[in-house]
Amino acid sequence: MPLSPATRFAVAPMIDWTDRHCRFFHRQLTSRALLYTEMVVADAVIHGDRERLLGFDGAEHPVALQLGGSDPEKLARAARIGAAFGYDEINLNVGCPSDRVQSGAFGACLMREPALVGDCLQAMGEAVDVPVTVKCRIGVDEQDPEPALDDLADAAVRAGVAGIWVHARKAWLQGLSPKENRDIPPLDYERVFRLKARLPPKVFVGINGGLSTVDAAVACLDRVDGVMMGRGAYQVPGQLAEIDARIYGDSAPAVDLPAVVATMADYAERHIAAGGRLVHVARHMTGLFTGLPGARRWRQTLSEAGSRRDAGPELFAEALSFVDLDAEPRAA
Repeated sequence: MPLSPATRFAVAPMIDWTDRHCRFFHRQLTSRALLYTEMVVADAVIHGDRERLLGFDGAEHPVALQLGGSDPEKLARAARIGAAFGYDEINLNVGCPSDRVQSGAFGACLMREPALVGDCLQAMGEAVDVPVTVKCRIGVDEQDPEPALDDLADAAVRAGVAGIWVHARKAWLQGLSPKENRDIPPLDYERVFRLKARLPPKVFVGINGGLSTVDAAVACLDRVDGVMMGRGAYQVPGQLAEIDARIYGDSAPAVDLPAVVATMADYAERHIAAGGRLVHVARHMTGLFTGLPGARRWRQTLSEAGSRRDAGPELFAEALSFVDLDAEPRAA
């Protein structure tokens, strides 16, 4: 099944960060970008609390579910469940280097098993009527990225995958922590560009890794079909307000950030009424005004006062009062 035009820009799946509250917040800043869940293990989807793991607000569309696993049958079952929840795309993680995925023989470990990845993707694709994609690295450990990435991509294409997202770094499963794997292995964008040039034009190839600004994302779009931003989108979310115009060519009015804060206050109020806490929402918003005078007070207020058990949505208005919205933004 073909991918939606939304895939031209995506916010990456990030464990502990891109939960439903984060995605709802990001959606207030861009109506067009594709948003991703955190990685959810197939076994958890099958046997766990599905509403807690998979539930999302309809405003989040278009939104993709990322699954972790290496058993084709289980991944097919989990993909079917995710599609029934209304996700617009199902993605297989072949890039996460954490200890958890190594012990479970999935994530980046699967770079060594392209035939199994193909089997997983084929089973997932046959189980659902939404696009199935894969997100991988250029290789792991001592692999040569030239044959390693080609072998993985070719297996995915044979399986009928709708798109391939490539984090343009190796994953070092031996010797580097998951955090170090996000920074230390050198970026190799040219390797991803060569993959795109080699594959048939109809095969979607998107790039991820180190793209921390919209300028950097735009610069890649003449070489690949889509760009995926991770920490840059999370840590400086205000730049997502540029996406609809700069990536998709929309001419809608500029995003009204105080209105976004008001929307999030209403959202937080509903979340608290349902038994949640303000911090679950506020923690994703601390970088919203990065570069403006008062951004530090905004961040401190949400981080410190927002963590109190009795904190309420009125805290957003208090924190906003410290921000000089009329000032010219400084470089982040």
